[in-house]
Amino acid sequence: MGITARGVGLLVAAVLLLGAGFRFAYPELTLLGAAAGAAVGYAALVAAWRPRLTVTRRADPDRVARGEPASMTLTVRNTGRLRSANLLAEDRCGERTVPVPVLRLRPGRDTEVRYDVPTDRRGVVPVGPLRVTRRDPLGLVALARPYGAAVPVWVHPRIHPLTAVPRGAGRSLDGRVDGVPHGSITFDSLREYVVGDELRRVHWRTSARVGELMVRDNVDTSLPRLVVLLDNRIAAHPQRVGGVAESFEAACEAAASIVTAAHRADLPVLLLLAAAEPAGPTGPAAVPTPDTDGALGPLDRLAAAELSGDGDAVRAATTRLRQDRLGDTLIFLTGPGGRDELGHVGALRGAYPSVVVGVFGAAEPTPPGTAGLVVVDAADGAQFAAEWDGVRRW
Repeated sequence: MGITARGVGLLVAAVLLLGAGFRFAYPELTLLGAAAGAAVGYAALVAAWRPRLTVTRRADPDRVARGEPASMTLTVRNTGRLRSANLLAEDRCGERTVPVPVLRLRPGRDTEVRYDVPTDRRGVVPVGPLRVTRRDPLGLVALARPYGAAVPVWVHPRIHPLTAVPRGAGRSLDGRVDGVPHGSITFDSLREYVVGDELRRVHWRTSARVGELMVRDNVDTSLPRLVVLLDNRIAAHPQRVGGVAESFEAACEAAASIVTAAHRADLPVLLLLAAAEPAGPTGPAAVPTPDTDGALGPLDRLAAAELSGDGDAVRAATTRLRQDRLGDTLIFLTGPGGRDELGHVGALRGAYPSVVVGVFGAAEPTPPGTAGLVVVDAADGAQFAAEWDGVRRW
């Protein structure tokens, strides 16, 4: 609850009038002071009354690529028995506020507001909660309350079409198969038979031993497994334009394009950020939307990705990649300040047969043959996509 400037003035006047009235025995001053104090007390009671409002939101859509249109529809319904008099409401959308007309909303009626959500920058745009301010008729006291849950709108990086995907070098217990576009089928494990399984896949010897039908599960050993490592260190992206690291935005677009192309080609892909990721969006609208498996998808993670001050993140990440061997094709995306770490990335060629580096926003091209790596210099995500087909090391 907050007392307005008018309320503070009237409260001070009440104290002075009461003090003067009692001190100098002027009943008129005492009466005026009591009236002023009663007016402030009445205003506090009126403002403290909580209107019964129901707030619903609908984002259309709630996930968009950078620059695509998105809108939010807000519906406020008066579920109480009294008219919502003396109410002012505004909705928060990112860094701006949107006025919502709820003044004198009748019981059982609703009002709807539709407005555009800014999508000119990648990120998670917090929308809400609705802030409703109730004032007394004299404007002495104002009380603001939040209504409704906050909803995030995910602005993904732009996706540029990639016509080529790596064929890779698959690993399995049967050895390594290089350059096979479609792969071969190799035994992986046994499981119980379910209706619809082909009988030719039944492993009869094991079925006889355990007393239940057991079916062979196979895997394609030659499918490449892609690992995309995004360098999200502040030191890797030192240049700012309007407070935004454009090289990091370009790297996010390249990562989104690679992940999307891999999914469309049914290739397994893993997205990693060099520095530790936050648990989710921060702020009043920190409401991450998990996928069905309880984790954010790669495009949502890219939308929420932020720069970190951990200068040793790439070295720690390469150490983990060398130990875990998460795939056979490594794609490292960094900025002009990340070229100092290419030696650590180049040391992974023994664990990852194919290693490609994308450097964004550098004033000068990377010297050829740096750390024995294939390096793609690009100003933005669109140029990276255009030069992607020229990389024939796959």
